[in-house]
Amino acid sequence: MADIVISEFMDETAIEELLAGFDVVYDPTLVDDTARLHAALSDARALIVRNRTQVRGPLLEAAPNLLAVGRLGVGLDNIDLDACKARNAEVFPATGANDVAVAEYVIAAAMMLVRGAFLSSSAVAAGDWPRGALMGGEVSGRTIGLIGFGAIARETAVRADALGMRVIAFDPYLPEDSPHWRAAKKVTLEGLLSTSDIVSLHTPLTDETRHLINADSIRKMKEDAVVINAARGGVIEEIALAAALREGRLAGAALDVFETEPLTKDAGAIFDGLKNVILTPHIAGVTKESNVRVSRVTLKNIVNALSGS
Repeated sequence: MADIVISEFMDETAIEELLAGFDVVYDPTLVDDTARLHAALSDARALIVRNRTQVRGPLLEAAPNLLAVGRLGVGLDNIDLDACKARNAEVFPATGANDVAVAEYVIAAAMMLVRGAFLSSSAVAAGDWPRGALMGGEVSGRTIGLIGFGAIARETAVRADALGMRVIAFDPYLPEDSPHWRAAKKVTLEGLLSTSDIVSLHTPLTDETRHLINADSIRKMKEDAVVINAARGGVIEEIALAAALREGRLAGAALDVFETEPLTKDAGAIFDGLKNVILTPHIAGVTKESNVRVSRVTLKNIVNALSGS
C-alpha cells in the first residue's frame, strides 16, 4: 500500500526525482472520488493536496497512519489544523513558492481592468472598431490598496511601485515597526476603501474576514474603483459585488477564487451578462514555473518529515 498519496495535480518530474524509493499513489482524480481516496489512504503516512481536498474528519479517520500533509500552496482553509495536530500529523504549506505568480496575476488583472481593452475582443472580431468607446486608463499614478500585507501583497507592492502606482495597505497584524511598511503606506481599512482606485485582497478566509467586502464596504469605495480577489473565496460577498458591478457602483472586478469551488453554473449565474468582470478558475498561483517550485518544496518537506530529518 502507498506511503504517499497525492490527490491533486503537481509536477510529475518532481515526483520521479524526489520520491524514488517511496510507494506513491499519484492520481489527480482522487479529489473527486472520496471512496477511492479514503481507500488509498489506509496505510499512507503522507498526503499531498492542493486546495480542493478536504483534510478533515472523514478523511483523517481513513488515514490512521498519517504523519504529514503537504499543501501545494499556502492557504490552509481546506485543512483542519487542530485535528491534524491532535493526530500528530504535521502540515507543510509551500510558503513563498507561488508568491510571484499571484503578484503577477494581480498586476495583470489591474492593468486589464483599468485599461478595459479586453472588452473589445468580440466587437473587433465582428468587424466593429470601437476605439473611442474603449478609451481606458493607466495604472501609473493610481492608488492600489492591499488588504493584508503578507508576502504576496509585498511582492505585488514592489511591482505596483515599479509601474508608478501609489501603494497603501491595511494589515492589523503586521507590527507598526515592521520594516515591510517601507513598501506601502499603512492606512485604516476605511481609508483604504475610500481612496483606492484598485482594491486587492490578500487575506486568509477566517470568521473575521468572511464577507469583508460586502454591500456596506462597497458603498465606501469609489465608483470607478476595481476589485481583485486572488486570495480566498468568501472574503467577498459575491451577490453584493455582482449587484454593484451591474449597477455601475464599481468599474470592474477580477475574481480568481469563489465561495463555491469549482464554481457551479448555478453559483456563477449572478455574473451572467456582466462585461466588467474577469473570472478565472483559481489559477493565480499556478504557472508552469510556480508549479515546479511548489511541487519541489512540498515534496522535500514530506521526504524530510517521513525520514525524520
